[in-house]
Amino acid sequence: MAEITASMVKELRERTDAPMMDCKKALSEAEGDMTRAEEILRVRFGSRASKAAGRVAAEGMVGINVSADGKLGAMVEVNCETDFVAKNDDFLALTRNLAELIAKQAPADVAALSSLKIGDSSVEYVRTQLVGKIGENVSVRRFMRVPAKGKLASYVHGGKIGVLVDLVGGDETLAKDIAMHIAAAKPKSLDASGVDASLIDAERRVAIEKAKEAGKPEAMLEKIADGTVQKFLKEVTLMNQPFVKDDKQTIEQLLKSKGASVASFVMYVVGEGIEKKQTDFAAEVAAAAKV
Repeated sequence: MAEITASMVKELRERTDAPMMDCKKALSEAEGDMTRAEEILRVRFGSRASKAAGRVAAEGMVGINVSADGKLGAMVEVNCETDFVAKNDDFLALTRNLAELIAKQAPADVAALSSLKIGDSSVEYVRTQLVGKIGENVSVRRFMRVPAKGKLASYVHGGKIGVLVDLVGGDETLAKDIAMHIAAAKPKSLDASGVDASLIDAERRVAIEKAKEAGKPEAMLEKIADGTVQKFLKEVTLMNQPFVKDDKQTIEQLLKSKGASVASFVMYVVGEGIEKKQTDFAAEVAAAAKV
């Protein structure tokens, strides 16, 4: 039996909002496997226990650079510790400069990007100088460089959600509408072929367990799971999502009506998947008093 620590229970509680005792029981049942424990809680509590998947837990900004002809674009996520710093002019300038460098010089990874020059100084030097100036850590988390098959459109919502979409055919208005839809609806892929198999497997397992708990016959379990997976795929694939401006038609139907198609898209949500340290000042004071 794996040891279930208080920190494990706390982490699962933060991921799911489930009661502490249920978190502990789920971890025991899953023998300490956090992912499996989260699935167990989803069976018991429904979608309430899956909020961690979309939680934003770090600060920073998304920067985008698109060429004048729309044939080449780049997007970068730069992180910092507080939202206050994310709005700092020097931080914003660094983000813009990095997006431009990525588009023009095509670095292979973050390490290669760090060695490129902003003016006479390396990116790494500029970054470390900024850290010293503002007193917070600043890091380049990820970036993407996108050569277009059609024409790129971009959309940034509040600096926190960035989208690049490669639209073949259509017009500028359609491209902007699709980019804004992606930012709002947050599809995981263009169609079912792009959805991670592990996500599909998890949906299937949860559906089967929930059906069992509801007393459904064994012969119906696979059919129920198939239906659940199909519903999930419709919700998370761009082509099957209802258009946010007109939910009477899907994105696929909208594109077809305009004689257009989406070759690809990229979406960044600042801090997605990163846990931000939560400071409990009362606990810190109490701990200090015991020293």
